[in-house]
Amino acid sequence: MSGPYGVQPLILVVEDDPQLARPIVSALATHGFRILRAAPATLVRSLGHDPNLILVDASSPAFDGVGLTAQLRDLSSSTPIIVLLAEPTDDPRPILDAGASDYIVRPFALSDLLARVRVWLRQGAKGPMQQVEAHRPHERLRIDRERRTVLVEGREVHLTPLEFKLLLVLAQNSGRSMTEEQILTALWGPKTSTRKQYLRAHVRQLRQKLEREPAHPRHLVADTAGNYRLKLS
Repeated sequence: MSGPYGVQPLILVVEDDPQLARPIVSALATHGFRILRAAPATLVRSLGHDPNLILVDASSPAFDGVGLTAQLRDLSSSTPIIVLLAEPTDDPRPILDAGASDYIVRPFALSDLLARVRVWLRQGAKGPMQQVEAHRPHERLRIDRERRTVLVEGREVHLTPLEFKLLLVLAQNSGRSMTEEQILTALWGPKTSTRKQYLRAHVRQLRQKLEREPAHPRHLVADTAGNYRLKLS
């Protein structure tokens, strides 16, 4: 995957344990990605290189993954952030609420990590995902991809990065039903059907923020087959 003028994407790897990060950095470099490594103390300087994706290795017990993710999201509003968690028992919700785009839990196959990196880099490069916006004044729900803002009846609503991406996926297909499998593939790539319960939880959270009556949704509706459809007006 090449960026502008054939330049390979730049991935910023944030870690405080070089030994843990070494196999990940090696795998990314082997697959042609440019790598920039940074410790938490050098984040601001590292972000000046304008990375295409940020990989946060929060596997160390001393690592404040939530605080660091929030700091990164404040400094870079649109760059995808993938966080590596240490244990299957770790609760990913604080990381996602802090601004992470996605997460993966150790132990994981490097091929799975590479697949997620490619998915998020493709999403960042897609024109339609960057151009989704409601222009008609009668529309109650307005989405501005460039500013990463959502307005409901003129009031800005805060969404987590994952909620925003879910909304964009549905907005790209506005008026058409999408199966859970289609949405999961758009969010995380193929072979993610086991995340259906996770997707449903995010749909419920999104309805709480967008709908006047979340129990009777007007915008994010589901049909009898359980497919989802977004209506902007």
